[in-house]
This record gives sequence, structure tokens and C-alpha cells, in this order.
Amino acid sequence: MKNKIYLFTLILVGSIFSSCDSNNLEYQNKFEISRKTWLNFKESTNNSYKFTITNSSWVGFSWETTLTIENGIIIQRDFEYTSTEGLSTDIHQDELQWTEKKPEIGTHENGAEPITLQEIYNKAQNDWLIERNNTTTYLKTENEGMISTCGYVDNQCADDCFVGVNIKNIEPL
Repeated sequence: MKNKIYLFTLILVGSIFSSCDSNNLEYQNKFEISRKTWLNFKESTNNSYKFTITNSSWVGFSWETTLTIENGIIIQRDFEYTSTEGLSTDIHQDELQWTEKKPEIGTHENGAEPITLQEIYNKAQNDWLIERNNTTTYLKTENEGMISTCGYVDNQCADDCFVGVNIKNIEPL
């Protein structure tokens, strides 16, 4: 009987600690609502959509990468500098704007990494939204409830410190 009480207590304490581990996200509720919206969108579009990731530098240049996903697979990645102010003058003209299609996706160094929205939601849950000391965390869901901004900034960093993603738009194919 005494062993059963110890076993029950051990299981109870273990379940309390494991339940705390799953709630270490900033914006937990907002993220869960957004993930459900994403899963509904994914199902309704047969996991076929395109979305645009934006980014910029404190010196002035900015860019966009549009990823096209068909049945859950990246089939195209388009990149374009939207502002070249502050950009190095020795950049080749063919690096200012380009398109990659299968199987060459991922061959250019600039632009957002080839990534699907499923992978973005995974990174949000497993990295970008994890509670950290000395950081400011962001989660915006302005793409009809899906992620528009998600990530964090180290409070000690001065320039170009955002770790995460900014999504301009998401649309079905």
C-alpha cells in the first residue's frame, strides 16, 4: 500500500512538472488560436498556398521572399530587394531579383530560407516564442488569424537583432 502511495505521488508530481513544460510559451493562447486557424487554412487549401516574408536592415535596404507551396512542398522561391539604399554596391545585378524552381530551391544565399508555414509554426512553438530572460517576444496574427510577426529580440542587441519571421501576406493557390 505504501509503495502505491509513493507511485501515485510520483506520477502526480511528474504530471504537474510536465504540464508546466508545455506552457512555457509567450502568448500561449494566442498561438494556439492561430495554429488552429492555420490548420483549417491548410486543410481548406489542400496545403497549397503562397506567402511573402519581408525583412529589412537598419541601414535602409529591405527585401521580400515569396514562397509557393503545393501539396505541402515548396515549388518556387522568389526574391526581390524592395529598397537598395545602404546595400553594397558590389552586389551582382542577378542577385537583386531572382526566382528558384524545383530542384534549384535553396541555391541562392540571400532571401528567406525555403520554409513552409508548417515549419514556421513549429519554429514558433519550439524556439521563437519560448520564454527567455532579457528578450522581448512578439506575436502578431494579422494574416486572417495566422502569423504575421513572430519572434524575439535580445534586449542587449542594438541593430538587426530580430530572430523570427515577418509575413506580409498568405493566400491560397
